[in-house]
Amino acid sequence: MERRTITPRPDWQQTVEEQGLIYPLPLPKALEPARAAGEPIPDDAWVPYWDESAYYVFSLEEVEALEEVVEELHRMCLAAAEHIVTADRFADLGITDPRVARAVAEAWQRRAELPSVYGRFDLRYDGTGPAKLLEYNADTPTSLVEAASPQWFWMEERFPGADQWNSLHERLVDAWKKQAALLPPGSPLYFAHSSADDLGEDLMTVAYLKETAEQAGLDTDWISVEEIGWDRLSGRFVDTKLRFIRSIFKLYPWEWLTTDRFAGHVLDTLDNGGGTGSTLWIEPAWKMLLSNKALLAVLWELYPGHPNLLPAYLDGPRDLASTAGWVAKPLLGREGAGVTIHEPGSPPVLRDEPCCYQQLAPLPAFDGNHVVLGAWVVESESAGLGIRESSGLVTDEYARFLPHVIL
Repeated sequence: MERRTITPRPDWQQTVEEQGLIYPLPLPKALEPARAAGEPIPDDAWVPYWDESAYYVFSLEEVEALEEVVEELHRMCLAAAEHIVTADRFADLGITDPRVARAVAEAWQRRAELPSVYGRFDLRYDGTGPAKLLEYNADTPTSLVEAASPQWFWMEERFPGADQWNSLHERLVDAWKKQAALLPPGSPLYFAHSSADDLGEDLMTVAYLKETAEQAGLDTDWISVEEIGWDRLSGRFVDTKLRFIRSIFKLYPWEWLTTDRFAGHVLDTLDNGGGTGSTLWIEPAWKMLLSNKALLAVLWELYPGHPNLLPAYLDGPRDLASTAGWVAKPLLGREGAGVTIHEPGSPPVLRDEPCCYQQLAPLPAFDGNHVVLGAWVVESESAGLGIRESSGLVTDEYARFLPHVIL
């Protein structure tokens, strides 16, 4: 694994936008107050999210080894999900509503009947030791488009004849084809994002997934989560034309879906593959077991000392406070929100909110940039890699995406 610098293409912004990446230039965090106050932002203040001033190089042997790690981690996560359900450990995940717990358990038991598409492992890796699992986002992962499309075309233009850890597009299309038979007949598969996403990342991700479903031959339609209606007469979810929504892919976390004002209707009409409900949601409810940071602690219980895991606990940092240091992670959260870092010797203070306390494993720095690998899984197979860099140790919404090649 090596970071190399390179001169960006003169027309890179227009090129990646045409390839589906609609937000290549996010606003730096330091300028958020100025934007909120309505002040003008200088053109040179924008820091590219898509950053092709550098790229990462891997050997084929490295990538093959990482692929095996990713698929083993996925199998371990499924085993951990089985343990959580059979041992009734939903409370450890903060799932205290009996109706939600029953829905998740039923979805898990019927998982072979429920479409499930993709997920992203975040890994610490520097090319010199085993990759370490930082978290698994298996419900609403983003950074998909840039990993699947623009970086592939970048490689073909800049390094013709090279290779890349990237079969995302083909695997997504194949996944929709395989799972088409699980979808209710006679109605389109809706794709939903929240209109509150002002950056456009969720919209872009959903648009790309919708495109892959269409290439698989599925009938699809658009809707925002806020536009989903409830028909009191029929007791079903409907679109803006009052058509029943029988199946829907949502880039909207299950913890929101089961707690907002329509949560009761979601649970009442949930189709968990048994044919008794009215709406089939993708990703399915059992993904709540994998996108919760408590999973990290359960994995460490089941596989203590595993080379690809970091020690993690739910009741506090334990001996991590005096040894390696720890990171406190809220059980639910995106883009590093609420994550705090504690160096060795810090007082073992517990957070007010439920957290997972994971051993501190600082992200490796390449040329001063802290790097995290986003390794993708489609169905149960390794499918690709996206690399993000950040200025600090927490990878947040201001991280930058860099392409990679296998040479």
